[in-house]
Amino acid sequence: MNKENKILIVIADDHALIRKGLKQVLDSEPNIETYEAENGEQALEFIREQKPQIAILDIEMPKMSGFDVAKQVQNESINIDVIFLTMFKDESLFNKSMDIGVKGYVLKENTVSEIINCIHTVVKGSYYLSPEISDFLIKRNNRLASSATDKSGISLLTPSEKNMLRMVAMMKTNQEIAEELNISIKTVQNHRSNICNKLDLSGAHALLKFAVEHSSGF
Repeated sequence: MNKENKILIVIADDHALIRKGLKQVLDSEPNIETYEAENGEQALEFIREQKPQIAILDIEMPKMSGFDVAKQVQNESINIDVIFLTMFKDESLFNKSMDIGVKGYVLKENTVSEIINCIHTVVKGSYYLSPEISDFLIKRNNRLASSATDKSGISLLTPSEKNMLRMVAMMKTNQEIAEELNISIKTVQNHRSNICNKLDLSGAHALLKFAVEHSSGF
């Protein structure tokens, strides 16, 4: 295969054994050519100069993390697909990765063949995730769908907060709410403050206005 048709990949990981082992396997593929980087800064420099199609990045690296590199290429509008190869089976890190446009998320505990599958999937324009974290994607999609249908942010509230909002919409005072729920006025005030923070409301009558306008939604 001509060099022009090869997939140029930079592998960035500060663990030499992982990096070199992965390079050896990928270089045995007829359509892949790889370059090593031992930290995020080195990877970014190569990306800028050589314009590889794919960057396989460890999340935790010296000088620049995988997140730092991914954000920077996004900021510079560099056309490259980023794959995170990581030991972190963490939902918040996964969501953060998706938010910055990462195309693949593969766990280090899996086989190298999965990395190869990921590369070929990403090259075709699709996303690839290790099967063990597929639940994260389902939860993320459900949350995004819920957010799209609930522009007001009411879904962010707990059942007790929604009940509190319902009472506010009925023009009940803090004293009346406290008596009805058998809680202190201070607790009512704390609930109201938490609701305002979640809904990004400010001003003396903002909560009441919101409650009245959205009373049919809770």
